[in-house]
This record gives sequence, C-alpha cells and structure tokens, in this order.
Amino acid sequence: MIQDFEIATVPVGRVGGKSRLFLIAGPCVIESEAHVRLMADAIQRITSDLNVPYIFKASYDKANRTSVHSFRGPGLIEGTRILRRLAEATGLPVLTDVHEPAHCEIAAEAVDVLQIPAFLCRQTDLLVAAGRTGRAVNVKKGQFVAPWDMEHTVQKVTSTGNPRVFLTERGTSFGYNNLVVDMRSLAIMRTLAPVVFDGTHSVQTPSSANGVSGGQPEFIPLLARAAVAAGIDGLFLEVHDNPAAAKSDGANALNLRDLRPLLETLLEIHDAAGV
Repeated sequence: MIQDFEIATVPVGRVGGKSRLFLIAGPCVIESEAHVRLMADAIQRITSDLNVPYIFKASYDKANRTSVHSFRGPGLIEGTRILRRLAEATGLPVLTDVHEPAHCEIAAEAVDVLQIPAFLCRQTDLLVAAGRTGRAVNVKKGQFVAPWDMEHTVQKVTSTGNPRVFLTERGTSFGYNNLVVDMRSLAIMRTLAPVVFDGTHSVQTPSSANGVSGGQPEFIPLLARAAVAAGIDGLFLEVHDNPAAAKSDGANALNLRDLRPLLETLLEIHDAAGV
C-alpha cells in the first residue's frame, strides 16, 4: 500500500482512496515574472472557488525543445528566483523541471516539487539527486517505457530515504509524431505510487510542426474525463491565457478560459467514480 504524504500543503492519499483530486497547472515555461504571476493568480482563484488543491508549475529551462532556436526560458538562477518570489507572494506550492543532477539542490531551495522530464525518467544520477533533496519528486513516465517498468524509477528515488515520489502518465509513442494513452497504465502505476494524468502533453504531436511540436487540444477534455473515471490522484495541465502566443507548447495547452468548466466536470466524475 502506498503511504500517505504531502506535497507542501497538498495531501496525496493512498492508492484507491478518496482524497480530493489535486491540480498541477501553469504555463510550460517562465515567459516573464509578470506572466507567471498573472497565471498563478488566475488559476488560484478558480481552484480556491472549487476547493481543488493546487500546485503551480512552470519551467525555468526547457532543455528538450525540438529546435536549437526555440525559447528555453530564463535559466536556472533567474528562473528559480522568480519561482521563489511567486511562492512567497501567493503561498502556493510550486513545481519545476530539473534536467541535471547539479540543478536539484539549487531548484529545491525555491520549489516544493522537482519534476523529472519524461525523456530523463531512467537517469539514475538525476533521480537520486532529486530524491536526496527531500522534496517531493514527480516523474513523467517516458513515452518509451512500459508502466510496470516505472517500479525501477520509483526505487531509485526511494533508495535515498525519500518516499515522496509520484508518477505522471503523458502518453506513449505510437509511430512517428504521435502519442496514445493506455488507460491501463494508470491502474498499473498506481500500485507503485500516486498517479497524475497529464492531459495536455498526452495530446501533443511531438516534433511534427516544422521544428516544434504540434498538438490536438480539442481532445484534452476527452482524455481527462477518461483518466479521472479510471482513477487518478491528480491532474496535470499546461494552461495559458493565449496559447497561440505561448513561447513553448502552445499547440497542446489548455486555454485559461476553459479551465473552470473542465474542472467542474472532472470533479463530478471523480466524486461519482469513487476511485
């Protein structure tokens, strides 16, 4: 049985329990300090109204962009400064990606959750370094990894004595430039750790748009409804107030105006499903 733990003020309950569905949401990358504050405030108002535990997310560096010319973010030092100030101003728990073991301690001083990108989910040194910080660690399941093989990923983090690890499903490679979601993976990984469903990267069409990734955001609600009904602990959504102008992953982002009605529907499903 998975042990209870908290991500800052957000409780993650036992597998199969009836804890409140929590949300991880925000823009893909830090575009500016003003923009992340705007997004955090807007999403926090919605989640507060709906009584949804909320973790803000944004990356200080997108090190796995398709093209060398793509925007990556403000970098480790400036990015973590922005995230620390946002956490202090809003009181929100904050999540960000880490790509290198040397970044973990620095990022951990500013945020509550370190996220391991899907492409790096087998990198032992990175997983161990993240675990050693004592922060909660969210690992995105690689598009190339079977759900049952994430057991080894969990063990790499927990070998440090840190039990606060959870897993995120974000689709599996299905030929070139396409992903599919096997809903069975949610139940399989949920025997290993609490599970989050990434409703926005799961509709991504990787590297399909002339040097950037495309997406099919019209399917975000469909997949999110199915995942909540199947049984998950949390939901991950990249949300932007103007996806067409987003500097990263706008093609698969959820428009901010669509967040409240989607969450209202998902909470009804979560309560009815009881899983």
